[in-house]
Amino acid sequence: MTIVALRAGNGSWRQEDKGPLDGKFAALLEYGILASAREPFDPMEKAFHALGAERLPPERSPHNGRTLKWEYGLRADLLAVTHVYDQPGSSELIVAAKGAPEAIAELCQLPERNRVALHRALDEMAQEGMRVLAVARASVSAGIAHPETPHEFPFEFLGLVGLADPLRPTVPAAVQECRTAGIRVIMITGDYPQTARAIASQANFEAGDVLTGTELEAMSEADLLQAVRSTTIFARTMPEQKLRIVNALKANGEVVAMTGDGVNDAPSLKAAHIGIAMGGRGTDVAREAASLILLDDDFTSIVTTVRLGRRIYDNLRKAMAYILAVHVPIAGLALIPLLFDLPLVFWPLHIAFLEMVIDPVCSIVFEAEGEEADTMRRPPRHPSAPLFTAGFVIWSLLQGGLVLALVAGLYVMALRQNLPEPDARSLAFAALVAANLGLVLVNRSLSASVFAAFTRPNAALWWVVAATAAILAGVILFPPARELFHFGPLHGADTTVALAAGLISLLLLELAKRLMQPFFSVRHPKPRLSSNGPSAPQREPTVKRSPRP
Repeated sequence: MTIVALRAGNGSWRQEDKGPLDGKFAALLEYGILASAREPFDPMEKAFHALGAERLPPERSPHNGRTLKWEYGLRADLLAVTHVYDQPGSSELIVAAKGAPEAIAELCQLPERNRVALHRALDEMAQEGMRVLAVARASVSAGIAHPETPHEFPFEFLGLVGLADPLRPTVPAAVQECRTAGIRVIMITGDYPQTARAIASQANFEAGDVLTGTELEAMSEADLLQAVRSTTIFARTMPEQKLRIVNALKANGEVVAMTGDGVNDAPSLKAAHIGIAMGGRGTDVAREAASLILLDDDFTSIVTTVRLGRRIYDNLRKAMAYILAVHVPIAGLALIPLLFDLPLVFWPLHIAFLEMVIDPVCSIVFEAEGEEADTMRRPPRHPSAPLFTAGFVIWSLLQGGLVLALVAGLYVMALRQNLPEPDARSLAFAALVAANLGLVLVNRSLSASVFAAFTRPNAALWWVVAATAAILAGVILFPPARELFHFGPLHGADTTVALAAGLISLLLLELAKRLMQPFFSVRHPKPRLSSNGPSAPQREPTVKRSPRP
């Protein structure tokens, strides 16, 4: 936050101007500093002190020998701060006030003609994206009784101060990504409406209505429910109004995330589905009320978190689909010999080996799987949508059924070809391991083809495949291990048949995925109907820019 412009009388000063400040500009800055905390925490007050240290001559240091006597803080009906100081060797107190231009104009009791000129200057500065404060001064007798309100001081209007808080370069792209992901971004700010519009334009906000705190205060709950559906910017808002906005969005069926850093943000952070506090400049109260804390205070981190959440959700579904699918052939191959009086395919040791393959695949491979290409281009899922739909269960069972039919058919065919029982078992087991790899590759992506899965980076997958192949080769080629597993030798032709079975299962599964895809996708229900008319579609977090005092 930096002071980039000053306006006093008919003159103006810009940050690019060289040399120390003097005259009316020095007075404007001096009283702005006096209306700030001596050791500031607020970024805008820090900006006043920084410019004063840089541009005011040493003899005009505002706090030299002055002692704070009275202080009037921000109020809902007066958005201004007033400080009253004792001066050494003087029979007068000096009074400094800074705040919203309309509040300072009220304190100074400016005539209508001056207010029109003030608003014209304010609009010009706000259209450049500046946050604009006004500053005023007064002097009163040191023997005056403590006034109840600052309205009792005879203020003189000094001018306007324009502050710039440049957006991070990544913010416009992040806002656009929110839009493509179905996330509606709303700005709730204490800034002047024109300033809010200019910043929203820089941040790539979609066009929408602008509502001020005064207008919001006059609205009924029903009117507010309707207004929040189209309003993009809420300007000049107070803490209780932020809470009303959050509750109205929730009442419309939105999933609401709220960002904030101040004490006055705590109620709305708590009320939102997801409260997001700033870890750097955020107050302890805001952090305690929030669900999440951003350590870097960067809006882009919210978008990154949404992307990560969608990726985790996808990977959970992929892992569950794979677990269900891979256990169908295992269970089937254990039961078929009992039902049809065939030699056993699996002994307990075989099942234990297969589980040693399945567990790492689920916990390592799918956890390390990257995001889908359309992760941030698809609409959000409904909050009540199940993780595993009926269509997805059918798809998983179909995958397992195809592998079972292929491996069981290969096993029966090997026995009918008079292949010894241990040899047929080792052939079926190798074919099942190869088909298992096909299941992994098909389930790596719910939207991309299996051929794209080969190009998607996942080092964990290939480590698991290499380890599985090495252990399988050791079991079949090492005679003591082969006897332990009741396997026979696997010849070159048998290895080719097993790999061919895996390839065939892969192709069949890919074809089945293309046919079944419409049925296992997450469906998005129509908007609910309420007594106020159709509700807005469920969306993911509605986020706001943190307000300034």
